[in-house]
Amino acid sequence: MKKKIFKIFGIVFLVVIVTLIAAPFFLKGKIADIIKNKVNHSVDATFDFSDASLSLFSSFPNAKVSLENISLVNKSPFEGDTLFSSNSIELEMSIKELFKDANEPIAIKSLTLDKALLNILVNEKEEANYDISKGEEEESTTTTEESSGFSFSMDSYAITSTDINYIDKSTGISLLLKDINHSGSGDLSLATSELDTHTDAIVSFAMDSTNYLDNNKIKLDAIVGVDLEKSKYTFLKNKAVINQLPLVFNGFIQVNENNQELDITFKTPSSDFKNFLALIPEVYSKDIGNVKTSGDFTVEGAFNGVVDDTHIPKFNITIASHNASFKYPDLPKTVQDINIDVAINNTSGIAEDTYVDIKKGTFRIDEDTFSIVANVKELMGNTKVNAQLKGIMNLANISKAYPVPSDLNLKGLLNADINTAFDMASVEQEKYENTKTQGTLQLKDFVYKSSEVPNPVELNSTSVTFTPKTVTLNTLEGKTGKTDFKANGTIDNLLGFMFNDEKVEGNFNLNSNTFALNDFMVGEEEVESVTSENKTPEPGSGEEKIKIPSFLDCTINADAKTVLYDNLTLTNVKGSLKIKDEKATLNNMTSSMLGGKVGFGGEVSTKQDIPTFAMQLDLDKLGIAETFKSLELFKVLAPIASALQGKLDSNIEISGNLTNDFTPDLGSISGNVLAELLSNDIDPNKAKLLSSLTNNLNFIKLDEIDLKGLKTALTFEDGKVKVKPFSINYQDIKVNVSGGHNFDSSLDYKATLDVPAKYLGSEVTSLISKIDDSSLENLTIPVTANIGGLYNSPKVSTDMTSGIKSLTTKLIDIQKQKLINKGKDKAKDLLSDVLGGSTSENDTTQTKDKTKEGVKEVLGGILGGSKQKESSEGSSETKEDSTVAPKKDEDVIKEKAKNILGGLLGGKKKEE
Repeated sequence: MKKKIFKIFGIVFLVVIVTLIAAPFFLKGKIADIIKNKVNHSVDATFDFSDASLSLFSSFPNAKVSLENISLVNKSPFEGDTLFSSNSIELEMSIKELFKDANEPIAIKSLTLDKALLNILVNEKEEANYDISKGEEEESTTTTEESSGFSFSMDSYAITSTDINYIDKSTGISLLLKDINHSGSGDLSLATSELDTHTDAIVSFAMDSTNYLDNNKIKLDAIVGVDLEKSKYTFLKNKAVINQLPLVFNGFIQVNENNQELDITFKTPSSDFKNFLALIPEVYSKDIGNVKTSGDFTVEGAFNGVVDDTHIPKFNITIASHNASFKYPDLPKTVQDINIDVAINNTSGIAEDTYVDIKKGTFRIDEDTFSIVANVKELMGNTKVNAQLKGIMNLANISKAYPVPSDLNLKGLLNADINTAFDMASVEQEKYENTKTQGTLQLKDFVYKSSEVPNPVELNSTSVTFTPKTVTLNTLEGKTGKTDFKANGTIDNLLGFMFNDEKVEGNFNLNSNTFALNDFMVGEEEVESVTSENKTPEPGSGEEKIKIPSFLDCTINADAKTVLYDNLTLTNVKGSLKIKDEKATLNNMTSSMLGGKVGFGGEVSTKQDIPTFAMQLDLDKLGIAETFKSLELFKVLAPIASALQGKLDSNIEISGNLTNDFTPDLGSISGNVLAELLSNDIDPNKAKLLSSLTNNLNFIKLDEIDLKGLKTALTFEDGKVKVKPFSINYQDIKVNVSGGHNFDSSLDYKATLDVPAKYLGSEVTSLISKIDDSSLENLTIPVTANIGGLYNSPKVSTDMTSGIKSLTTKLIDIQKQKLINKGKDKAKDLLSDVLGGSTSENDTTQTKDKTKEGVKEVLGGILGGSKQKESSEGSSETKEDSTVAPKKDEDVIKEKAKNILGGLLGGKKKEE
């Protein structure tokens, strides 16, 4: 019997185990469908998750449902925005809940939410993205009967590592809660119960671009009485900590159909002045446990009233301290005579009526005192400010009395006495005549160090005068790195800059003995690209960048004796600089540099990711050697000029992109240049191109080339330079140059030389003398030199074809003309003889023969050979000679010209 009982029990137990194992597989799809249908039928948004799992063992006798990668995405007017997301949600419920119909409510016993984001948005039209519940009519079309969906009878819940963002563009309010960890326990299935909660988070709160809380830690331990029938939540035993400031509070919140009622009071549990230090974030106040304090500090307040579309709760908050002091144990100075009397109130329940009254705020370090009195009305409406700031403070004493950040090493003496009265409506409408700010501010021997500036900034003297219309900078004298500066000027819209996001408008005069641009270059770490497993950054990461400040809209009249830019030194720099919209426009700028003078103007813009520039430069008598040593631009525009010594004048128009250190990106520039050389000295060690040319043309000597007065023009774009054809003279040889080169120093030039015949040697001279024609005295022969290769290794080739053809053609044409003229003379003599007496046919034939003979003699002389023998046998042989000789003579002349030019171009003359 016992065996049978045990056997039956074993079978039942096995069935239960098998059921528990198999049930998740059968119910998993059902659970996922139920949850998705329940939520999507209830909201006007898209709810989804990647996976749903069911476990019956880990929480037996309850079931645990887990959802992974949950999202709730808005529809219009916030189409595509994520209202809610979470890595995971775990729901625990009774197993019997799994077998309910889809229309029946499901009771949840516990909830765990991990790494969630709740992103609440309200747009300018006051439409909220959380308003996603479906209307009754729409909901009735998706469900056949009323259903509450889920009911909560939880024992506990937890929210871990969660962020909540609340951004209301209609009111300018931003509330950010980061890294929320919240848990609670209690039986919410009862009509009345107590919920024990624990919360910690980091909170930031801003309104109208003003930060009231910035990454402040909060902690709340609260026991809340819950009355579900009245929707009333009462704080029974509660303690909150803001930064390190403890607060205790009590009261209740009741949620009604059309509004919420609040009645809450809070205060500090003690009056120790450590409460004041506790208000300051711990990163700045450090450990306050060992700080020695005296006097008191209290925070006390109350909220009561209703919250609806037009009202906020009435409230009054008081912050007070009397004759307090504190001293950190590791610092030598004590902050004394601390008096605070501040009230923040709203007595009407209308947000615009909120006001802040700072009746007193004073403190003293040694003999230096500082005080502030202010009244701010209509804080949530047209804010009206009336304030007075007055005091003298040795800034070095601040770090001796309070643990300021280690990299903020303040020094200097501050003396301020400023009164201001303005309303935000006037500021926003730029009606600065309705504002009243006056007084003085002086700062001497001020030293500022920060990672944001490459060198400490030392202000020897600063004096500012405030008037209702402008802020006058009387003097600003100081230095940083190699740079010294002295400035004065005016700011026309300080309030607009401070409160209305306007740009600083003003005019300034800047004087400097030495102004080094590198002193204002800050290393900006670029995003590192991981190229291997050891995370080696790509070249270029951490490059320095210069950005023109976007908040400046001003004109600066500059006068600097020396400006250092890269490897350049500019002296006596004067001109005007207009800065606006991240663009600097230079007007009438002049400077001395590289042994000459420079005038320049144009603009530089850093508004885009890649900075751009467009400049016009007027160079007057710049040293050529110094220019090509210092300016990379000239090395690529005119590499041949690096061999020249002396001065040059030039006009340059250039535009393109800038690199991060504000030097031109040579691959992007375009423009044109007009230049004139003022001297003709050549450095033979740098003249490979010219020496290669003279080696191929042995009648030209490098040291006798005269380039003085040479004017040339060129254009450049896409890495190519095109030179406008120009001419130079070597003694009485004219040289015509055309072509261009690339930025990579590859050459493509052609030089055509008109060489006078006298340079061609005695052979040509002898030939020309035999022709005996005065027009041959100015005879020139064209010789072409093609220049290729690279600037440091040029390749020069010469072309004799045109020279040979020209020489041959000219000699033959001249000789033919002379023979024609001789024939005419013979004809005249013959005509004279005919007219003077009888002439026989035999005489006429004899005259023609003599003319032919003369032609042969001249051509024979040109060729340097003997006359061809004549046959006395009849006129037919004579006719053959006179027909063949011209063609033979032309060939011989060409050959002789080729030999002569070959010797001229550096080769051997061909043996005749």
